[in-house]
Amino acid sequence: MQEMLINLAYIVASILFIFGIKMLGSADTARKGNLVSAIGMLIAVVVTLFEKGLSYEWIVAGLIVGTAIGAIAAKRVQMTGMPELVALFNGFGGLASLLVGWAEYTKDEGHLTPFTATVVVLAILIGGITFTGSMIAYLKLSGKMGGTPTLFPGQKVFNALVVLAMLGLGGYFIATGTEWALYAVIGLSLALGILGVIPIGGGDMPVVISLLNSFSGLAASAAGFVIFNTVLVVAGCLVGASGLILTVIMCKAMNRTLANVLFGGFGAASGKGGAEVEGEMKAMSVTDAYYVLEAANRVIFVPGYGMAVAQAQHAVKELGEVLEKNGAEVSYAIHPVAGRMPGHMNVLLAEADVPYEQLTEMDDANAIMPAVDVAIVIGANDVVNPAAAEDPSSPIYGMPIINVHEARTVFALKRGQGAGFSGLVNTLFFRENTRMIYGDAKATVNALVGQFKD
Repeated sequence: MQEMLINLAYIVASILFIFGIKMLGSADTARKGNLVSAIGMLIAVVVTLFEKGLSYEWIVAGLIVGTAIGAIAAKRVQMTGMPELVALFNGFGGLASLLVGWAEYTKDEGHLTPFTATVVVLAILIGGITFTGSMIAYLKLSGKMGGTPTLFPGQKVFNALVVLAMLGLGGYFIATGTEWALYAVIGLSLALGILGVIPIGGGDMPVVISLLNSFSGLAASAAGFVIFNTVLVVAGCLVGASGLILTVIMCKAMNRTLANVLFGGFGAASGKGGAEVEGEMKAMSVTDAYYVLEAANRVIFVPGYGMAVAQAQHAVKELGEVLEKNGAEVSYAIHPVAGRMPGHMNVLLAEADVPYEQLTEMDDANAIMPAVDVAIVIGANDVVNPAAAEDPSSPIYGMPIINVHEARTVFALKRGQGAGFSGLVNTLFFRENTRMIYGDAKATVNALVGQFKD
């Protein structure tokens, strides 16, 4: 009877997960969807605690430690740190799955059924890749490691040999139960996570995070099979499938295949790709920019990671409101891979309570761009680089961009004249209709707001 009630509760929790993810697809229902999913997880956790044989001392200790870490992270980590925090969480999810697989092996003292041995290997294999791969992504996103790819001769062949060795040893363990083979799989999976991510450039990190998120779900699903936990299998499959779908969407937005992202070494020749850039960047003062904005009828903001660094989203919203009161039509153009994680700009603008109706997808923004009086680019780089459409020799040629260069006037807010995270020079900044406004983006936007209020 108890087992039946537990399974029924797991079904209810799984249904809540599905409905919660569905609600996350709309800004109007996203918060409710998050709450519904959280309730589903609460049910799953509480019901699991009723199972026999659990060590409640360790569970309580884990809850205390995990809650403390989560609370500190939520309190102290700024929005600019969200990409690397997501990478860390993905990594620890993978590590948890690896430990579940290893613990199952030690609990049964190596006497595993072929099915259990297979899912143990899968949990360890995927979990190990996810853990170390996410750690490298964290180091790149946080600036502790350079964003350019790390390449060496014969790298692809070497990685392929590591994969074959890992799969071969995994199969050997499943067939024989040999202990050293399992530990070899653990070591190779951890190594492959590092080797697989270091050749990927910083500009591709949003895709990598999305893919690793999918891996963490697949690892959790495999761990669910290891411990015969239905809700963990379902939740892991949902995360794995949604993460993979998002990865494909983002690759499509970059007009690149997943294989090209993973093995292309994009950005290795940082800043050297593309034709010679002619002309010079033309600076503009805040006062002169105000006069242009004061006469504008249609203004579009194009946010990028620079807005996150400056924490300028609230100031941007205030400037948008001021422009609307001045009679301008205001919108915000969001590129699918702007920032350093999926949906990064949407999260920042939502935090500032920017109306969802004003957020414009790339294709819709491009359709109205020739009629835009002023396009304000805040820290974006590759997603507005005209070289993607005009220069066949550019590494990003063919990538769909927001065509801000078609606006009548472009204001590019940047700290200096350096290249973006991918290391490519943005030819937009050398256009005749582009003016550079140097300095901290938040201070610049606040100064523009002050000009309207004076």
